[in-house]
Amino acid sequence: MKSWSETIHLPALLRDACPVGLPSGRNSLDAPLRASWQAGYDQGRIDGEKSLSEQLLKQREELHQLMHATLDSLRQAVPQVIHDTENMMVSLALEVARKLVSDMPISVPMVEAAVRDALGHVENSAQITVRLHPGDLELLQNAGSPLLTTADAANDFRFLSSAEVSRGGCLIETRFGTVDSRRETKFDLLKKTLL
Repeated sequence: MKSWSETIHLPALLRDACPVGLPSGRNSLDAPLRASWQAGYDQGRIDGEKSLSEQLLKQREELHQLMHATLDSLRQAVPQVIHDTENMMVSLALEVARKLVSDMPISVPMVEAAVRDALGHVENSAQITVRLHPGDLELLQNAGSPLLTTADAANDFRFLSSAEVSRGGCLIETRFGTVDSRRETKFDLLKKTLL
């Protein structure tokens, strides 16, 4: 077969040209072609809607799982936040109380109350030694506290100064043990109880 190498020149534009074997005329060719195009368009639209619907369902399921995971995380986090907040509030209250008490001036009634409170924890004992901060013992002596006169009357009941005792507290020693009524010890016990 010989290849065509010449250019065809037509005197006018071709109109209503059809390939061989197809009926001639514009309407007869347009109807099947349009039906084919419409069928392709409809099938493409159906496929696109189906794909979009699947994607939306998948995204909805992912969003649902994310929402449940977030809610579960919040359910677990809220009790921990409450617990941590309670502990912080207790610690803050204890620290405020410690600051207030440490700034309070030491007075005779305060020291006497600390000694009486500590003596309330001592069962009857023949030998009692009350250890006070040197400044507190001097304060009681200068005020002529009745606690000191009670100690003078009983030979087995005495007051001693001790640098290991902080201001406002006392240590009571008996032959059965020691009652620690220092401020810092009371705060530590209170802190352990609350926390």
